[in-house]
Amino acid sequence: MAGPLRPGLAEVRAAERRLRGRLHRTPLLTSAGLDRLAGRRLLFKCELFQRTGSFKIRGALNAVRSLVEESERAGGGLPRAVVTHSSGNHGQALACAAQAEGIPAYIVVPRTAPRCKQAAIRAYGATLVPCEPSDESRAETAARVVQETGGVLVHPNQEPAVMAGQGTIALEVLEQAPEVNAVVVPVGGGGMIAGIAVAIKALRPDVKVFAAEPRNADDCYQSKVRGELTPNLHPPDTIADAVKTSIGPNTWPIIRDLVDDVLTVSEEEIKRATRLVWERMKLLIEPTAGVGVAAVLSEQFQAIPRDVENVCIVLCGGNVDLSSLTWLTELLGKAE
Repeated sequence: MAGPLRPGLAEVRAAERRLRGRLHRTPLLTSAGLDRLAGRRLLFKCELFQRTGSFKIRGALNAVRSLVEESERAGGGLPRAVVTHSSGNHGQALACAAQAEGIPAYIVVPRTAPRCKQAAIRAYGATLVPCEPSDESRAETAARVVQETGGVLVHPNQEPAVMAGQGTIALEVLEQAPEVNAVVVPVGGGGMIAGIAVAIKALRPDVKVFAAEPRNADDCYQSKVRGELTPNLHPPDTIADAVKTSIGPNTWPIIRDLVDDVLTVSEEEIKRATRLVWERMKLLIEPTAGVGVAAVLSEQFQAIPRDVENVCIVLCGGNVDLSSLTWLTELLGKAE
């Protein structure tokens, strides 16, 4: 896809106009119990209520609508197909967006992706192409499918139109809670935090932007510490399946320049935070959404100055594989 490699506020604003009336304006919810645990006022941006069950539809629909508009301006037909690789949520989102425009979609999915996400991709009429659970296999398989189909690759996080679409989360948060002092965002490939950081720092540079990631998949943290892009060397082992991929060449410069800090959390912290949200807030978030909650409840976050009082956490999705909840009974066993 054409366009600048690094979206700015203008691209995020354009995405907002393009998506208007096509998506949900997700609510900001609160929890007095979680406020007490964190020692701050927490605001939960509920992207689990978004179409397709996650924030990903924002970027996917913006990218597909941009492609359609480009084709119309050029006087040509619709793209032959759209192709992506995804751990599940972006795949669902792109399949949904493509179906709405009558464009075939091919989704490359790691064979270890949750079955519920694979089933949802098929339900939106897309063709699912399995691959091995590594960044290299995902990219190589997607490139092959693009060549075979003549389709257009819509990268799940490095595509600027995708980043711009995710940045609309920030525009909503600033309107819904102008008192916000910080935003905490789970990070995998970095598309969501890149878009959010671009919008936040352009409109409210005083607001802190924190990335949150599993300690078992800490490439963003390592990149920040070393000052250079440092991908995960091996496929990470984490319950947060949606953030197993590494940040990339387009998201890294934005994260380097605009993200204030990266917070890492253990698998145990992710599980406990996820269960806490289920029990206290009655929200069926997926464990990746629990990463941000775990970060705010961590000892590391306690060191952040108390004037960072109003903290927004993006609950990025709710596509839970209920058949995989053996970890919950294991957690219950440890508590007894």
